[in-house]
Amino acid sequence: MSATGSPVEAAIASRTASSGGALIGYLPAGFPDLRTSIEAAVTLAENGVDVIEFGLPYSDPVMDGPVIQAATVRALAGGFRIHDGFEAVAEIASRTTVPVLVMTYWNPVVQFGVDRFADELKAAGGAGLITPDLVPDEAGDWLAASERTGLDRVFLAAPSSTDARLVRAVESSRGFVYAVSTMGTTGARHDVDRAAKTLVGRLRAAGATSTCVGLGISTAAQVREVLQYADGAIVGSALVKALADDGLDGLATAASRLAAGCTLS
Repeated sequence: MSATGSPVEAAIASRTASSGGALIGYLPAGFPDLRTSIEAAVTLAENGVDVIEFGLPYSDPVMDGPVIQAATVRALAGGFRIHDGFEAVAEIASRTTVPVLVMTYWNPVVQFGVDRFADELKAAGGAGLITPDLVPDEAGDWLAASERTGLDRVFLAAPSSTDARLVRAVESSRGFVYAVSTMGTTGARHDVDRAAKTLVGRLRAAGATSTCVGLGISTAAQVREVLQYADGAIVGSALVKALADDGLDGLATAASRLAAGCTLS
């Protein structure tokens, strides 16, 4: 796992050193509209989120739960295009020092052009990509483009992954390894899967220096629980729901409450 020059791993390490660990917050670009999604990302940065995960809406979001699917459908219906995402990242990056990772399924990157996508993201001030449906063995073009541009690359690891595949994910990732705590789609759950702790331990044994757990975290108590053994907690559906239900003020409140879970004492 390469940490050289990684703004994401630096942000996670800084928060871990000063408190209990980092909070990574996901929001979809273009929801409920492009302008509000930019303001929402800045709101996360102003309310305790250490890394922003900015999702590009996609027509076949196979790993997303119903809350995020509904938000991305609305963004696409509103006319969202990839170039809107780059413009949004550029404004967010100009208004906060919190690193912005773009979460995207791989097909839009291929259609846009891998090198072109990497160059546009770098120029916008983005930190890198989370690619949920891309495995390292099939990521040669992206590995080369991210090396050339210095962008972070976050690959997923699941409880079902073999030890060899975990090693490959660790070796290929830069920023952190995304530990999927449960199998299936995203969405808030009452209990974070106990398999997450075992998975993080396996990733540590494989050489991971920065591991964050996502899928199902929705409360400060769950953030605190995850940070007992991981470097970061990733929250998506709970933040998207707060924005959908109560706007930017509700999102600010939700982010602040979740960030309170980053203090372990």
